[in-house]
Amino acid sequence: MKMSQNNTEIRNILPNSIKIVLLFFLIIVTGCEKQVGETISLSGAWSVKLDSMEVGDQENWANGLKDANSITLPGTLDDAEFGKTSTLEPALNNIVLSSLNRKHEYYGKAWYQKEIEIPENWKKKNIALEFERVLWESKVYVDGKAIGTRESLVGSHVYDLSGVLTPGNHTISVRIDNSDQYPNINVLGNKYPDEADKQMAHGYTNHTQIKWNGILGNIVLKASEKSEPQNLQIYPDTQNGKIDLEFEQVASNSEKIQFEIIDSNGNLILSKTIEDYLAEDSLVKFSIERPEELKYWDEFSPNVYEAIVTSSGGSTSAKFGYRNISTENGILELNDHRIFLRGNLECVIFPLTGYPPMEKEEWSSLIGQAKNYGLNHLRFHSWCPPKAAFEAADEAGFYLQVELPHWSLKVGEDKKTTVFLYSEAKKMIQDYGNHPSFVMMTMGNELEGDMSVLNEMTAALKEKDNRHLYATTSFSFQKPSGTRPEPEDDFFITQWTDKGWIRGQGIFNSQPPRFDQDYSANMEHIEIPVVSHEIGQYSVYPDLSEIEKYTGVLEPLNFIAVKNDLKEKGLLDLSDEFTNASGNLAAILYKEEIERALKTEEFDGFQLLQLQDFPGQGTALVGLLNAFWESKGIISGEEFRNFNSEVVPLLHFEKAVYKSHENFHANLEIADFYKEIKDQTIEWSISDAKGNELQKGSFSANLNIGNNKNLKTINFPLEKIKTAQKLHVSVALEGTNYKNSWPIWVYPDVEVDKPAGVVMTSSFEEAQKALKNGSKVFFNPKLEDIEGITGRFVPVFWSPVHFPDQPGTMGLLIDEDHFALDNFPTSSFTEWNWWDLAIQSKSVVLNDKELEPIVRVIDNFVTNRSLANVFEAKVGEGSLLFTSIDLYSNIENRPVAKQLKYSLLEYLKSNDFSPKQEIEWEKISKLKK
Repeated sequence: MKMSQNNTEIRNILPNSIKIVLLFFLIIVTGCEKQVGETISLSGAWSVKLDSMEVGDQENWANGLKDANSITLPGTLDDAEFGKTSTLEPALNNIVLSSLNRKHEYYGKAWYQKEIEIPENWKKKNIALEFERVLWESKVYVDGKAIGTRESLVGSHVYDLSGVLTPGNHTISVRIDNSDQYPNINVLGNKYPDEADKQMAHGYTNHTQIKWNGILGNIVLKASEKSEPQNLQIYPDTQNGKIDLEFEQVASNSEKIQFEIIDSNGNLILSKTIEDYLAEDSLVKFSIERPEELKYWDEFSPNVYEAIVTSSGGSTSAKFGYRNISTENGILELNDHRIFLRGNLECVIFPLTGYPPMEKEEWSSLIGQAKNYGLNHLRFHSWCPPKAAFEAADEAGFYLQVELPHWSLKVGEDKKTTVFLYSEAKKMIQDYGNHPSFVMMTMGNELEGDMSVLNEMTAALKEKDNRHLYATTSFSFQKPSGTRPEPEDDFFITQWTDKGWIRGQGIFNSQPPRFDQDYSANMEHIEIPVVSHEIGQYSVYPDLSEIEKYTGVLEPLNFIAVKNDLKEKGLLDLSDEFTNASGNLAAILYKEEIERALKTEEFDGFQLLQLQDFPGQGTALVGLLNAFWESKGIISGEEFRNFNSEVVPLLHFEKAVYKSHENFHANLEIADFYKEIKDQTIEWSISDAKGNELQKGSFSANLNIGNNKNLKTINFPLEKIKTAQKLHVSVALEGTNYKNSWPIWVYPDVEVDKPAGVVMTSSFEEAQKALKNGSKVFFNPKLEDIEGITGRFVPVFWSPVHFPDQPGTMGLLIDEDHFALDNFPTSSFTEWNWWDLAIQSKSVVLNDKELEPIVRVIDNFVTNRSLANVFEAKVGEGSLLFTSIDLYSNIENRPVAKQLKYSLLEYLKSNDFSPKQEIEWEKISKLKK
């Protein structure tokens, strides 16, 4: 703002708390300023009428809505309970399980109308009408006259009503059309032939947000002077210590421009008169030297400033951060310092409203929870959030990747779509480009088709705005695009390269667990920053306690259907245990996913899919948090940050399971993406399950930014371990909260002897005969002889509904306190020591309400069968201990299988073996293939 020297001096000596108030007061009362930025909010009551038959234009509804209802805007028809009322009932079918269910839905045109009054002092001003967010076409009428149409899914719909809205009373009518528009942004082709499945781009879908009809956010009329500055864009030039600025206004080269920068506390850190600038047509450009007080913006110092430009026509302002996102030798850097993206997807998952929040406070809460779990990055999958999300991220120091509302397999086939998308892209960088949190942008999700179109669009955006990094697509299944970067990519998001996987989903079930692996060999040849695509996707059993949380426009018929099915099958009491056990398996897999990424020197980050549940695409409950970003009680933020934060201790060791004659050998690494740390004391220890320290040590190290490898070698002879045990290896940075730990299992070399009086067999016939004779029977049939589900270690990928052709189990629920497992230390859920057992097993279907397994296999939530790996029962006069885990093949080289067999046989020897549950042999015989 223009201010006299005396006014500036007064402001500098006042307390910070009233400086902003003084600034506003001086604008109003000083003679040198004109009052600018006048607005009339149109929020509140509107008339509304649905136009499913599309007669509104013919019947001239713009002149008056007869028999209209009232609605409150901002809001949606779903909020107001207008539209078709759902009659869908809970059922385990693809329709119910596809996503959360809208209680009311409407597609098509709807008319909104409001009477307004324009004040006399707006007579000669520019007047703009702004709707902050619409899905996705609007048409505006003033006093029955059509003004124009706007299409956008990424930002405001703005109409110039100058000269139309004269002082006095007027009627504004808005026709909103939320039906699928012609620009084709969604998946097409034989891959997804069903109509509902095609519409998965999160900018327009029912899978996450809903296809709402209404207006969200600001609904305002804005008056401004005709020569008022507009569209201030700020371009930090950190390499040269400058700031480049531009704004739109007709200005003469003789006019002086006043420029100011204010920090977040209201302190004036720069006030400068600009006389040297370039004015071309309506664009004004100038540069300033960076003031010393202006600090950099990043995740650790999120310094946000306000820039104010004042000319003879008035003032405009914008917030910004002084930062530079770049790549150097294939490394992702912010302000010339390496960063590592610990990312998560955000897919418009807001289950109370079905649309994104438009207020900063709600986004601040979401981002706060993300930071609580150690994240520093969100990827907005095939959509762009509202300005409130950018504002919250700016203040939190959070890195955002935004995308065009685009998920297509036929890129480039339709020119109108390409034009629409390029228009959306330009709007995104104009409307949100000043936000320092906006660091990355892609043209959409998993795009296929004419990649030259995407390269051309990316190149054009890079030329237009250098404040962000750009890429053609967030991964692609189209080869070779998905295996190597496109020519215009600044960064590369992928799940594999031409040399192999760079995420664990394709590895953890096929390779024995080991913790000395990374992805360097598969990606070291990629010459730009690499971010792994949608890692995780490990399904967690539905948390049925969530049902009561759905008090908004969506109802969880999918959850209710699962609950009803469990109740009918007598399994409902186990639902919480299913959630906890499957969730803990997912947690250990997420931990190893993230640690492998952190161990890979060439990596620049990962993007989880995802920390919270995804309620669409077949009820994809892949989160350790629910869809409300609330904990499921599986793992706390503090625990998750142990392996997901700016500084993470890491261990490289060969395997999870050891024999007691072996040595545990590990190399210690610290991944540091915070700052250089000198003379840091690092402590390590190995403890037993009771917390007794078996060995410990400490040393000092200097930590640099990046991967600090081979800091220490830990050797621990295991010969003193005489019984099967689970040990914990821990590493911590003294005086900090940075710590991490890993379990290992140690098994002595036990003798597996046949107990006296016990029949051990793999034969159905022999087992039946022995049971008839009243014998104790250890029945371990060969896997090829059993009807059952092939054993897997990892749980269902993504969703058993969306991907039905996959083995569909979700880990184990283990009776850890059962006498049968006295000599086999285990948790109640699957851990790495169960890998060999799970892989070499079959899950048998019991479907017996009275039979409680010792080791239960959790079925997927579509079929909800009662599955088992180990159970005991009375069969006639005999007693049976049954297992469908292979405990006979190559057992001397499978220490976990040998130990489990030992434990089960020791149980059979004991007086504790006395099954109370009963089962008929006929049910056992049905397990035979």
